[in-house]
Amino acid sequence: MNAGLAEAYERCRILHRTHGRSYYLATRLLPAWKRRHVHALYGFTRSADEIVDALDGTPPAVRAARLAAWGDALMAGLDGAPVADPLLPAVIHTISVFGLDRADFELFLRSMAMDLTVASYDSYNDVLGYMDGSAAVIGTMMLPLLGAADPAAAREPARQLGIAFQLTNFVRDVAEDLGRGRLYLPMEDLSRFGVSPACLRAAAASGTSPEPVRELIRYEVARAREHYALAEPGIAMLQPSSRACIRGAKALYAGILDEVARSGYNVFAARARVPLGRRWRLACGALVAEAVKR
Repeated sequence: MNAGLAEAYERCRILHRTHGRSYYLATRLLPAWKRRHVHALYGFTRSADEIVDALDGTPPAVRAARLAAWGDALMAGLDGAPVADPLLPAVIHTISVFGLDRADFELFLRSMAMDLTVASYDSYNDVLGYMDGSAAVIGTMMLPLLGAADPAAAREPARQLGIAFQLTNFVRDVAEDLGRGRLYLPMEDLSRFGVSPACLRAAAASGTSPEPVRELIRYEVARAREHYALAEPGIAMLQPSSRACIRGAKALYAGILDEVARSGYNVFAARARVPLGRRWRLACGALVAEAVKR
């Protein structure tokens, strides 16, 4: 591996370690040779997020142009053109090594562009449409890295796990997303519990949640858990060397929902985090569980 490519992978690893701590911990359960490729995919998704969510006052139209240019650079690089971006060589190399479908990357970038123009979603089906590109597709990107005896059968559980992870983020990050002018909880769910966007903004400002808001969050937590349950059968379909990682990631992310429940479903008092000691216990538990099954 040349120095430039090694540096690109290292940039991705640092991004992953810094911003995706639970997922990064789970990758420690993968064989060493696979980890850099997972870091590369994380680096791709995180870099797109940072372009879209720039907090430096850059107008949405400028961010959209930057995202489009960055996506064009990726696609050109896949066709053999030189790339100036210091991170993209790792992404391009990973796509090449595993023969990943570039259409998945295009779909992801389209969903990221939606964040610059869409502020809310009327129905859960609308949210699912967004997550088809922003979350489910990450599951399909990851599947060739993880390996499966029957990729077609493993595809839907992989998509469900991506959706479960993103719904967990949506629940945990309601206040943060509101601060960016976005709301991912469906408006039909807000109406079901008699909650308005203004009510959520007031809760975010005060750090307290009235009962209807707590019931809304309880409902969204239960919905996320349903997607985790749909994802569970897919773990056994993976290569044995990948199962502990994904079981660990599932446990760590679902642990965030446990912390939300412990808070009484008040996601505005503090950001839900799985304590470090519990994170290590969950990761070790996943490793032991897979060792016993073998």
